[in-house]
Amino acid sequence: MPIQRKHPFKLNSVSQFDLHNVSATLVTYRGRRAVRLQEPAGQPTEDPTVAILPAVHFKDGIIEAFVAGAPRPEAPKDMRGFVGIAFHVQPGASQFECFFLRPTNGRADDQLRRNHSVQYISHPDYPWFRLREENPGVYESYADLVAGAWTKVKIVVSGVRALLYTNDAKQPCLIVNDLKLGGREGAIGLWIGAGTVAHFSKIVVSDMPV
Repeated sequence: MPIQRKHPFKLNSVSQFDLHNVSATLVTYRGRRAVRLQEPAGQPTEDPTVAILPAVHFKDGIIEAFVAGAPRPEAPKDMRGFVGIAFHVQPGASQFECFFLRPTNGRADDQLRRNHSVQYISHPDYPWFRLREENPGVYESYADLVAGAWTKVKIVVSGVRALLYTNDAKQPCLIVNDLKLGGREGAIGLWIGAGTVAHFSKIVVSDMPV
């Protein structure tokens, strides 16, 4: 039987995070112990908005978490509740890879918006708009999402390949075959986008089965 070591993270204190342009609070949200992230004072920034777990050294393996994202009440109408998991995070959040969700797109009446429900990015050189312009449809896809609801995400990383799964689906909703940081080792972070209030719970990192 394959051996797989799992490393769950206990959300005991926000001091375990290295915060970059976000505020963090421990809460109970929809029945789960969670960390809530949002931009301080609701002010959008062009800099990375991420809470890093600096003690984690991750290259290949599996990241699982429950995430929930929704637009802040005062957010512009084009905000989507962006929430995701960053990995291969370099010191100071200078570089990282990230899969994120746009929850309000998941059940939109517009098919094109639905096609933009989940997204891969690589900060700082490959933001979503560059990837969409240069490779339409390659780094984003559809998943059934509901704003504010818990979504289980699983990210499987091996070398320069990463797969994103949602809600225990047997097949990935997004496949990336060319991670832009080339499979570097780094930390793991909780990521939000502009105009978002997000919650994260039950974060588990696992080694690849051997």
